[in-house]
Amino acid sequence: MRVFHTAAIAAFCIVLAACSKGEEKSESGSTPVAAVAAAPSDTEKAALLAALPAPYNAGDLANGQRKFALCRSCHTIAEGGPALTGPNLYGVFGRPSGAVADYAYSPALKAAGFVWDGEHLDKWLADPRGFMPGTKMAFAGLKDPKDRVDLIAYLKVETGFKPAP
Repeated sequence: MRVFHTAAIAAFCIVLAACSKGEEKSESGSTPVAAVAAAPSDTEKAALLAALPAPYNAGDLANGQRKFALCRSCHTIAEGGPALTGPNLYGVFGRPSGAVADYAYSPALKAAGFVWDGEHLDKWLADPRGFMPGTKMAFAGLKDPKDRVDLIAYLKVETGFKPAP
């Protein structure tokens, strides 16, 4: 049942993400249809998870998805998704801090001068205001280290991260 539930949620998220990308014409050119990107299969997600560096390769994606529910009201993760209260997180790994052009970051984050990776995100998720005094992020933090590993693994799998070969 849990696999079905996860698959149903993933399908729903794909449909929602497609809606934000605009409309395309059907083959007849008359009826608009939503553009739907192919989501990675469970097999592809498992392979990507296994290719992640430790400790993320042992992450629990289902728990990471549940923990992302704490982030969902402020962040989107779909490619091309909108910024909400926080920036879209697609492509966050390897991106310089404060670098999304259409998002108004706090001066502290704009001046931070680091590139997002698992280590920085782990410290951020543990205590955003302690890690980055002056941030406007109101999230209190995710105290359990295992939950942070699972969330980071989930984000790596869902936001276009490509591990080094």
